[in-house]
Amino acid sequence: MSGKAHFLTAEVIMVTSFQDADPMGVVYHGNYFRFFEEARRVLMNKLNYGYREMQESGFIWPIIETHVKYVRPIPFNHEIQVVATLKEWENRLRVDYVITDARSGERLTKAYTMQVAVRADDGEMCLASPAVFTDKVEAWYANAVSAA
Repeated sequence: MSGKAHFLTAEVIMVTSFQDADPMGVVYHGNYFRFFEEARRVLMNKLNYGYREMQESGFIWPIIETHVKYVRPIPFNHEIQVVATLKEWENRLRVDYVITDARSGERLTKAYTMQVAVRADDGEMCLASPAVFTDKVEAWYANAVSAA
């Protein structure tokens, strides 16, 4: 973890759909990753390092590890809030997620994903995050601290 006082976060409000649910009427566990992905997309767009920018920078960021704690089941047609928080970025990208009931704020799920930078041209994994990414994160933190 970086030792910064502020963390970059993004949140999305989503309504679970019928197609997300299993035969018991609750969201199938594999579909949670779609919710995490949407929040992560918004988070990375805040850095101006979305998928197009990643591709243009010459790096891809495959997920290498995930962890999910399912606290309470989520029914379909339910409004949820998904918050993504950037926790690590120097050597790997760790994003933490919390899914809550959008109305009550009750925690439903918490999770994280880890990604590493891989050079698109030769498929080599980078041992540190590339400057094209870390410079964007550091600039965001500099702006956050000066605004505080």
